[in-house]
Amino acid sequence: DKALNLNPNFADGWLNKGVTLYELKRYDEAIAHYDKALNLNPNFADGWLNKGVVLHQLKRYDEAIAHYDKALNLNPNFADGWLNKGVTLYELKRYDEAIADYDKALTLKPDLDFVCGNLLHANMNICSWSGLEGSLRNICQKVVEKKLASQPFSLLALIDDPGLHKQASRGLIYSKYPFNPILGPILKHPKNQKIKIGYFSADFHNHATGYLMAELFELHNKYRFELIAFSFGPIAKDEMRHRLEKSFDRFMEVGDKSDLEIAQLARSLDIDIAVDLKGFTQDSRTGIFAHRAAPIQVSYLGYPGTMGAEYMDYIIADKILIPEGAQQAYSERVVYLPNSYQVNDRKRLISDKQFTRQELGLPENGFVFCCFNNNFKILPATFAGWMRILKAIEGSVLWLFQDNAWAVENLKQEAANQGVDPGRLVFAERMPLSEHLARQRQADLFLDTFPYNAHTTTSDALWAGLPVLTLMGNSFASRVAASLLNAIGLPELITNTQEEYEALAIALASNPEKLAALKQKLANNRLTTPLFDTPKFTKDLERAYVQMYERHQADQPPEHLFVE
Repeated sequence: DKALNLNPNFADGWLNKGVTLYELKRYDEAIAHYDKALNLNPNFADGWLNKGVVLHQLKRYDEAIAHYDKALNLNPNFADGWLNKGVTLYELKRYDEAIADYDKALTLKPDLDFVCGNLLHANMNICSWSGLEGSLRNICQKVVEKKLASQPFSLLALIDDPGLHKQASRGLIYSKYPFNPILGPILKHPKNQKIKIGYFSADFHNHATGYLMAELFELHNKYRFELIAFSFGPIAKDEMRHRLEKSFDRFMEVGDKSDLEIAQLARSLDIDIAVDLKGFTQDSRTGIFAHRAAPIQVSYLGYPGTMGAEYMDYIIADKILIPEGAQQAYSERVVYLPNSYQVNDRKRLISDKQFTRQELGLPENGFVFCCFNNNFKILPATFAGWMRILKAIEGSVLWLFQDNAWAVENLKQEAANQGVDPGRLVFAERMPLSEHLARQRQADLFLDTFPYNAHTTTSDALWAGLPVLTLMGNSFASRVAASLLNAIGLPELITNTQEEYEALAIALASNPEKLAALKQKLANNRLTTPLFDTPKFTKDLERAYVQMYERHQADQPPEHLFVE
């Protein structure tokens, strides 16, 4: 403001003030300042780019692209312009264009933050695997060298190495979200009758997190705990938002506030335990926790790995997810729940609609293997294994999730390359969750991906009565399905090697009696084992919260906790 008072025609001043307003989430003001800069200098490429970034944040994607194009017309060698345009095109699922723009950015500036990882992740979304090994080697090497080569989330699906995942997380934390002491230490307040828990998320609506957690919020002991939602996602009007709003003591829309303001708000409300349900996933707000929103900060459910941040005190897990010998790969202290770490909602509706195989494009009599995981989780080694399984079981098909036309085409081509008729791949389009659960009854066996397993998707399949075969690795993301299968009493579906995984798939498809017995066991266990026992899960999680709180009240530092 001093600079602009001295020189109101100072375009850089308007630009820089706009950048600061953007950081404060004061988006309309930021846009106004960028407009001022652009009125003064219409050839200001940085102005067009930065305004595009705000428009992207507001999800006005087409306008954002138009602004990036202005910047790139002015400066075709503007690597950040190509990268940001690629990010917006990716959100629009225009993957082919996103890949071309990431490529351009990489050519212009090979060490640009995240461009290697973004390019590879976009290719994985369309199952385009050429050059995968070389790209992955390059990214891993850069992560070891403490460079920001990839977003931590993308790496989870590419490599089964929790140590490397931790390095990627640490790199992001140190460069983008370091601990910020501006609010000073949190003053300890006297012990209350109720423990105040703040749940922070962008996903309090029709979203996987909402689908899993809704009943937990309803069942929390309201005499012992006070629940406050800090919602920074879209202001939704769907049935899940309506249900969630009723289950909290207070439901606060904070999407228009800065990280600092949200942390201040949490402190002013005397939140005891802040639970981050996002981690490094879309629309996350890690900066809130960098300011210390509460004396106890917990990472749960949204991100299947370590945050690598010293200010995150605990991560909720179980003994299968994080074996005691693997704790050094996590910066948090591990809270071990007695069964699976994953909460579930027993009210998840399964539609009464009776699908026929014919209307789903499936063969009337052949064995139906399926995998409804996101396309980016399919690695070439996993797909090659699936093709060997199809070859071994005559007349079988593989039923996959259809996200985009490029993935369909590439997977069909890959099947043909491996000697399998592409017609044996069947693709399932999106449909409402209750109907998606109902159609799963037409499948025989769910084949999981590695190293990023099916997570909510495993629970969906098991809830619908479909057995899930998984391959368990070393990382959190590669052990989730094993955790869920163990909690529903089906450890026989957990394998430890690719050979074992393929052999068991073939054995189950070749032996109808064995598979029928397994399905019957799943039906019997569905409501009698811990996985879908939400009241028990809620009590276990509450006991974990009490242990955390009592340690804090006794001035003891966070430690690994075991809820028995």
